[in-house]
Amino acid sequence: MNLKKAVVIIIWGIAFGFVEASVVEYLRAIYYPVSAGGFHFPVKTLAELQSMGPEHLHRLQIEIVREFFTLVMLATIAIAVARNRRQAWAYFMIAFGVWDIFYYVWLKIFLDWPAGLMTWDLLFLLPVPWVSPVAAPVIISLALTISGLIVLGFEDKDQPLLMTWRDWTLIAFGGFIVIVSFCWDYKNIMAGGFPNPFQWKLFFIGLALSSVTFVFAVSKRLKQ
Repeated sequence: MNLKKAVVIIIWGIAFGFVEASVVEYLRAIYYPVSAGGFHFPVKTLAELQSMGPEHLHRLQIEIVREFFTLVMLATIAIAVARNRRQAWAYFMIAFGVWDIFYYVWLKIFLDWPAGLMTWDLLFLLPVPWVSPVAAPVIISLALTISGLIVLGFEDKDQPLLMTWRDWTLIAFGGFIVIVSFCWDYKNIMAGGFPNPFQWKLFFIGLALSSVTFVFAVSKRLKQ
């Protein structure tokens, strides 16, 4: 039953990715039109937006709030179909992962962008700009989707994957390290600079910490 719901969540994520990519296509048509080379770094700074007129800062504020409510939508769809916290987290991970991957799929269809997995992208604006090559969020999204499906697989067998507070703490800390790798260069980006080399080492440390902790929890459950 849970895996059947996961299929619905996957379809929802694909559709939501289309909506997200559509919004970004509209914004890029305004600020980074194809006729001017399309999206590129350096991104427009607050000062540049302000010089263009007050409506542009207003649009930035709307975009930041939209990003917040994107997370709200991902969380609420997960809560709506889940029967417990484990399932809610699993559905959230699947929804987030599929949404993010298909966001890039749809942008590739709309704009033939990104050119490749190492193309730089502005990922998020909350609380500061997140930047990285496209490969980094895609890796995270694949890991989230696979992890969510594994959790639901245990749920379907009535053998829930129970994790200790230590497990949750290590997974959360690994996720925090990954976020730090995305935000590492935010001052330079906000100042209108080109991205510095991405912190791949930091990224993989965070990913490894979370992944190894999760795999260890799964292996313990399988031995029981």
